[in-house]
Amino acid sequence: MKTRASSQPPAVFAKPPNPDIERLVGLAPVFDAQARLLVLGSFPGAASLQAAQYYAHPRNAFWPVMGALLGEADLPARPYDERLQALRRHRVALWDAVATCRREGSLDTAIEAAEPSDLRELVARLPKLRAIACNGALAHKQTLLALGDANVPVLRLPSTSPAHAGLSLATKTEVWRAAVQLYLSAD
Repeated sequence: MKTRASSQPPAVFAKPPNPDIERLVGLAPVFDAQARLLVLGSFPGAASLQAAQYYAHPRNAFWPVMGALLGEADLPARPYDERLQALRRHRVALWDAVATCRREGSLDTAIEAAEPSDLRELVARLPKLRAIACNGALAHKQTLLALGDANVPVLRLPSTSPAHAGLSLATKTEVWRAAVQLYLSAD
């Protein structure tokens, strides 16, 4: 049996680091202890890092999907701080499965030398957590690796990224709704 020097599980991404690419640091988690649903992306895209805002790319469907799920259709048009307040009000937490990495551009496939976020620590701070919704395949893989037995469902949902154009906004919204509606309902 292999032993690890770190208490963190290894990242799914196995590309060797390219020293010519700057190491990027993700955004802080958005949550309060009342959160019932934790939404995890893989790592913020270039537009999100530049704006220091989750899902800042104008073609990313995250905010329209969340607005539909939360019954707040105008959510995407609100200032960023108000969008985060709406998530908290609806007991939704937000973070990414990768804390730092090297990457050129915004594609998950370009991620190198990834270091996972401390998902165990965040989950321990969410005593009312009912499910984890992973925004895309890589977020799902990393989450399963980091948490092992999460004691809550870990859902793999279609990415809201504009790079995942195979599904329409309406289809993405309905898939997300079917998967998370139960966990957003009142206790």
